[in-house]
Amino acid sequence: MFKESITKEELVELPLKWFEGEIIIVDDKKTLRQAEKILSKQTVIGFDTETKPAFKKGVFNHVALLQLSTKKQAFLIRLNQIGLSKKICDILANPDIVKPGVAIHDDIKGLQALRKFKPAGFVELQDSAKELGIQNFSLKKLTAIACGFRISKGAQLSNWEADEFTEKQQIYAATDAWTGLEIYEMFSKNI
Repeated sequence: MFKESITKEELVELPLKWFEGEIIIVDDKKTLRQAEKILSKQTVIGFDTETKPAFKKGVFNHVALLQLSTKKQAFLIRLNQIGLSKKICDILANPDIVKPGVAIHDDIKGLQALRKFKPAGFVELQDSAKELGIQNFSLKKLTAIACGFRISKGAQLSNWEADEFTEKQQIYAATDAWTGLEIYEMFSKNI
């Protein structure tokens, strides 16, 4: 079973890990078609989104990035550049493709503001954590408790609408989606 919680001191003792597979920036139609083809054949895909932070009251930004990850490939779909395609919406609405993530309600809502779809197959890992008696719900702490490693959240508040992503942004975005997949696997062995 899993620990109920983890302290900051215990967290820093854990090894730092990140997604080491292929990171694919999806910012054109050709790459999008390839991503759609691969993702539509998966049974489980790690899920996350990123939005450019708004530091002023009343400023609202749309979801800029959708991250979908397999074990070996992370697709960073630049929604602010190419939009949310019908085929990606079909994947997000497919109940046969499991899409685990953390705090996904607002992510889904943000995607639905771009294009309507009926979400299916999503797994809120915070709910799974509650069922397992875990009391820490952030992605960082859930990763530490379930997987035994820590992840960096250093690029979280960066500009997700930038023309080009830095390497740090790419690794951060890919890691966030991939860790959802890793946590889901660990939880599935124990539920």
